[in-house]
Amino acid sequence: MSAAAAPSAPPEPATMPSHFGQQQTPVTGVPVPINVADKLVQKKTPGRWSTALCHCCHDVSSCCLTCWCPCVTFGRIAEIVDRGSTSCGVSGVLYAMMLCLTGCSCLYSCFYRPKLRGQYFLDESPCTDCCVHCCCETCALCQEYRELKNQGFDMSLGWHGNMERQKRKAAAFPPSVQQSMQR
Repeated sequence: MSAAAAPSAPPEPATMPSHFGQQQTPVTGVPVPINVADKLVQKKTPGRWSTALCHCCHDVSSCCLTCWCPCVTFGRIAEIVDRGSTSCGVSGVLYAMMLCLTGCSCLYSCFYRPKLRGQYFLDESPCTDCCVHCCCETCALCQEYRELKNQGFDMSLGWHGNMERQKRKAAAFPPSVQQSMQR
């Protein structure tokens, strides 16, 4: 056998370009399953709120509720954001006590805005969370309430009621099952 006909070494696989110090991954043409942990580590870029801070007229009923009973609005927001670990009633009473004792309930409510933003990857806008609540508490609560409604929550049901509603919807529309091949 001549040198020209001798089998050569397999070519080196091409590599993906390295971005931000990540390890280079060889490109082999073989599909590689995506690791679930890798998906969880990836950060989403912050998005926009579904409505602006001063768009209270987009949902007049929640605006009226917030103007006359901000403790109810806050309690509902806190229950959904805390995923049912605190009840609407407890959060609402704490908010009302802060309002009566200090006159500054924003000291309590401003801690829930970053939690909400973190859960739905929302921008910190138009300014910092504490500034939004301290300068315009009513508008901030209305915006957070509208955001949760736009995310699909029925705010009057609370966390557990929304989870039950979701289960009923899932039971009514079971996922389609592909039939296996038959001979």
